[in-house]
Order: sequence, then C-alpha cells, then structure tokens
Amino acid sequence: MSPSPSTFQTTDGVTLAYDLQGQGTPLLCLAGLTRNMDDFEPVVTHFADRAMVIRLDSRGRGASEFTDPATYTIAQESADALALLDHLNIDQAAILGTSRGGLIAMVLAATAKPRLLGVLLNDIGPELNPAGLAHIMDYLGRPCAYRSYDGAADKLPIALGTQFPNVTRDGWMTYARRIWAQGPTRLELRYDPRLRDAVEAAGATGQTPDLWPLFDSFSGLPLALLRGENSTLLTRECVEEMRRRRPDMIFSEVKDRGHVPFLDESESLDVIERFLAQIAVRFSR
Repeated sequence: MSPSPSTFQTTDGVTLAYDLQGQGTPLLCLAGLTRNMDDFEPVVTHFADRAMVIRLDSRGRGASEFTDPATYTIAQESADALALLDHLNIDQAAILGTSRGGLIAMVLAATAKPRLLGVLLNDIGPELNPAGLAHIMDYLGRPCAYRSYDGAADKLPIALGTQFPNVTRDGWMTYARRIWAQGPTRLELRYDPRLRDAVEAAGATGQTPDLWPLFDSFSGLPLALLRGENSTLLTRECVEEMRRRRPDMIFSEVKDRGHVPFLDESESLDVIERFLAQIAVRFSR
C-alpha cells in the first residue's frame, strides 16, 4: 500500500491525492473507474529508476476528496490531470492509463496534445464491449461482500477465476488490499459509491459516443497497448482495428488476465519497458 500521499487543490477547490517517486521521464499513471494509485505499485517497483512515476487518485477515489458526483466525469478528471502537472511544474508527461484512465488519455490527446509525450493504454480502447460494461455495473457502488482480506483472498478465485486463472493467494490478497479498506465489520469501498450515480447519468441518453476520433488524436505520439487475454471490455476485434490504424503501436496480450492486467506480469513489464525507452528518446530532445 502507498505511504501517505501528497495533495493539491483543483481549481474548483477539491483536494486530490498523488504520489511521486523516481527520476527521469515523467509518467503520469491514471487508474480505472473504481481504482486508485495502488494499482501502479509494480510500476514504481520496476521503473522508478528510469522514470518519474506520478500516481493520481481521481476525485472520489482512494485518498482523494469525495465531492459532488456531478463532477465525476472524464472531462473533469482530464482537467484534474492537467492541474496536477501544472502543480508539479511539468510541461509534458507520458501517460499510463488503465481503463478509464486510458479514456482520459484519449481526451487529453484531443484537447491538450502538446502536454503529452506518449500514451500506454492498459486494457482499454475506443470501443467498450457491452458485456464488460454490464459486469462493471453489477458491482459499481455496491457494498463489498467480504468481511476480511482473508475472506476475499479465499473467495476471489471463485468470483474472478475464469478471467484471472493462476493467481496465487498472495496475489489475491494484494488485489484485495488495493481495492478495499478494512472496516469495523467488513471490507469497505475505497471510492465514493455515488460514482454509480455519475456513470448512470452519463449513460442516460442511451447513446454511445464514437471514440475513434479521440483514438486518432494519438497520431504522432508514441503509443502502446496491453490487453488482458480474457478481457470482457476490450475485444480482439477492437484491438485489430487499433493496430490497423497504428501499426507502430507497441502491443502485447497478457496471458491469464482479464480486465485489467495487474502490470506485474512479464508481458506488461516488457511493454512498459519498451514504451519508456521510446519515450526517453522523445523526452531527451
């Protein structure tokens, strides 16, 4: 788990938590919808010797302030990411975006491209599989079913084993500690449950926006992609089209992982290493 993070205030007065470790190319790590900076612990462990690893808890997640759920939007979270770079006096950074964090990266490529050195997408693309979205809505904002980390580690292989086979008990324990906090009687969410209200409001029109123009905004930027072999959100068909449009994109499929890879797998570490090497050349110019 991360030590006590640093904080800063956004322009609308919300206090957000972040962590900065390492030196070198700035790498801004943006987590998934319900996740937090602890998902990027493997990145700190393996790459802080060659990158300035910046991890942000989006508003309403992790150690950041819970606020008006109407502001839990990708547009606002994109502005918050830029506000953090401004706070740190960083002109340009690469982004490692997991799931929703990757969608934020797409928005930034379309609206603030000069601030980006490159983007690594973790199990996300411009098309979201409805089956994966339905799975997310099954648990989003719902109380945790487990009473303890030990109970979670025992039962997660049953709940998620089809997507994540061959995860050790220690691996499940780490996963549980990143996602939930131990409460008085059970594990508790590490995000604002009203995030569900924000997601439902965003989907109230029933219309799915075309995100391919946002993906095409990555043109000219170094780009990399990880896909979990068993992902329910990012289909192989979407990946094929992404690779057709960007044949230079670094890519690997992570064996025995669903949505999302943990970033400690050999395939993940290889892609991050190759991506950072490419970014370092751009950053040094």
